Amino acid sequence: MPYHPHAQPNFRNIVVRPMWMALKTALRTIPYLGRLPILAAHGTSSPYHAQEATMIDEGTAERLGENHPSVGQTYAADRETSTLVPYIDRPVTVMYPYERLEDLEPWLFVPGNYNGRIGVIWETCTACKACVKACPNSCLHMTTETRVNVLDTAPEGDEWHGYGSELEIGGQAARRNDIDNTDHDLMTAHNAVPQEYDFGSIIDITGDIAMVSWNDGGIGEVPTADLSPAEVDIVSGLIDMGRCMFCGLCMEACPFESFFMTNEYDGMSGYSRQDLWYDADRTRVLPSVHQERVDLELAKRAEKEQRKREKAKAKAKAKAEA
Repeated sequence: MPYHPHAQPNFRNIVVRPMWMALKTALRTIPYLGRLPILAAHGTSSPYHAQEATMIDEGTAERLGENHPSVGQTYAADRETSTLVPYIDRPVTVMYPYERLEDLEPWLFVPGNYNGRIGVIWETCTACKACVKACPNSCLHMTTETRVNVLDTAPEGDEWHGYGSELEIGGQAARRNDIDNTDHDLMTAHNAVPQEYDFGSIIDITGDIAMVSWNDGGIGEVPTADLSPAEVDIVSGLIDMGRCMFCGLCMEACPFESFFMTNEYDGMSGYSRQDLWYDADRTRVLPSVHQERVDLELAKRAEKEQRKREKAKAKAKAKAEA
């Protein structure tokens, strides 16, 4: 089978031509320079870039009126002019992946109601499987992860502090690390969000000091004030993105403020169907992203635990008086 001249495996097609295409893509983004003929032509094909055209017909122009910004404007397939400076144009389309819309015009990127990749907040998930039952394509699955329960996230001095579990020998513990997550962009991330905690097993507790065997290696003494109880629990989040249709039914079905549709659009690709299976750490969303919703869930569960403890205390008091 004969190859197309541009598909033959030679140095020109493997090295030179891709570099030239990338260079042309970058040069097209420069005002005025992007209209040069050498950048507009595609070999022997019909020119596409920088070809001026009126984008509305006469009937539409008459209906819109003379004051509409579209009337009188001359556009190209990939560039547009400005009414303020009509002799300088700017790119309209994006030559992905060399150009990215969020870099060129971040204020226009991704509307608030855009349904991207599914995101799960581990801290509030109760493994009720409401999301699994609601999914019409059976792409959601449960998995086991080490996490900190939302009741244990309230800092000391907070109204709801103390309604979680207690540190105990043989149990799991978590310590906040110094990893900065502020630069992790959910919209374009291709990797899992950095873990907020270091996890380990408690070997011994003496006074205010706990001996912890860390999961990533090493044993050390840590003040109990720096630790939070952790647990190995079932959470939702193992997702087959190849079957997901981004309907958002899992988010609507979740009664515990755990499921969200993120704005991530970029990382949902791969070279095989196996690459589209996302582990729970890949679909995780940090509580700080939806802190107000997490706080609502924390208050709801803490109030429930408070009533439970008051009821148990009253029952014990009545039993002692009997």
